[in-house]
Amino acid sequence: MAAIEKMSGSDWQELDKEHHLHPFTDHKALHKKKSRIITRADGVYIYDADGNKILDGMSGLWCVNVGYGRTEIIEAAAAQMKELPYYNNFFQCAHPPSIELAAMLSELSQPQFKHVFFTGSGSEANDTIVRMVRRYWDLMGQPDRHTIISRKNAYHGSTVAAASLGGMKPMHQQSGMPIPGIVHVDQPYWFGSDRSLSPDEFGIAAARSIEDKIKELGADQVAAFIGEPIQGAGGVIIPPETYWPEVQRICDEHGILLISDEVICGFGRLGEWFGADFYGTKPDFMPFAKGVTSGYLPLGGVMVADRVADVLIDKGGEFFHGYTYSGHPAACAVAMANINIIKRENLVDRVKSDIGPYLQQGWAKLAEHPLVGETRMVGLVGAFELVRSKETLERFEEKQGVGTICRDLLVDNGLVMRAVGDTIVCAPPLTLSHEEADELLEKTWKCLDLTQEVTAGLQEDP
Repeated sequence: MAAIEKMSGSDWQELDKEHHLHPFTDHKALHKKKSRIITRADGVYIYDADGNKILDGMSGLWCVNVGYGRTEIIEAAAAQMKELPYYNNFFQCAHPPSIELAAMLSELSQPQFKHVFFTGSGSEANDTIVRMVRRYWDLMGQPDRHTIISRKNAYHGSTVAAASLGGMKPMHQQSGMPIPGIVHVDQPYWFGSDRSLSPDEFGIAAARSIEDKIKELGADQVAAFIGEPIQGAGGVIIPPETYWPEVQRICDEHGILLISDEVICGFGRLGEWFGADFYGTKPDFMPFAKGVTSGYLPLGGVMVADRVADVLIDKGGEFFHGYTYSGHPAACAVAMANINIIKRENLVDRVKSDIGPYLQQGWAKLAEHPLVGETRMVGLVGAFELVRSKETLERFEEKQGVGTICRDLLVDNGLVMRAVGDTIVCAPPLTLSHEEADELLEKTWKCLDLTQEVTAGLQEDP
């Protein structure tokens, strides 16, 4: 193999093709097209092996909240590696970074959260949720409370239990999921409905599909409801304002545990520390990952409310669950450095009152484009819907792949956003400047024009 410093972009592509199986990828299609090789990053930009500068409108994978190249985080990892590069939290052991981070997370979250269970990812956090929820009800003398209600098109990870919690049919069809004891109800996707109800009416109706399922199964059989405050990978589904208050009422009335999946929404993305704070819910669990370290090292976990933690501690005996890297010391050190940056630079409030409203205003204007049927954004996470007809909001046929066409044009023109079907989604770093927001919006409009040119022929197809 050639020396690394002499490797060209095509060299890397060939090596990648020969040895690397990518996540969530059609490998045959990728081998024909070849991968884009990302070699470095700084601020809100990534750079590929061909020297192209690309604005990262997706924060990596919804995670690089403080932007790239933060020396403080890198130094925190190096210092911890020198002091204690690894030790586990099994066998009645602990180390300062995991203890200190647990205390810090407790201070950031709602008063009911005083305990944290660490994992290595959001998927592992949601696998932990399944185990912990069911263990709680066993200890409460209600072992029949086994079923967890989730939502169609939700994403909670790709490990077996987490993917079962998710409601994405293609994932289930490939792997014999969901596992027993997990059921799915309607998502609060007003644009994807027949729009016969107002958004507020629709929000109530979507929430009450949870109550209908509880009544169908029997409340004594239902353990919990899990939902992302805003569904991310499902297409940035922002629920109507009526939705989450009604969900909270339903969980309270039926004694159901409420799980707020904060893997994407946590750590400032919505202009609050957590999505539960934004929507005013009082969850019993909050799985988290991604923004806790801004992706600089892998780390996840679950905030566990006193209602549950006290039972696990007082009645539980040994909880037979955990991971080799639960509370990894270097990852915890990175998380603390990351959170300190978010605090010091006041990024949560900046999203709420400065860059969030600024980008939202420009994002809303994209609705004037002939291809856009709806725009939506909260904090720094948003989406727009590509439509064949602006008047009727008729969608393109799935096989035409218009969302993918638009996404590829965006990347070719220096901007990463993501296509979920014909929904284009955006979640830039929280450090995005006004000038960078303008660049994001200008490139988006340009690529909508280019997409319109491509789709003109598709619209003429019989």
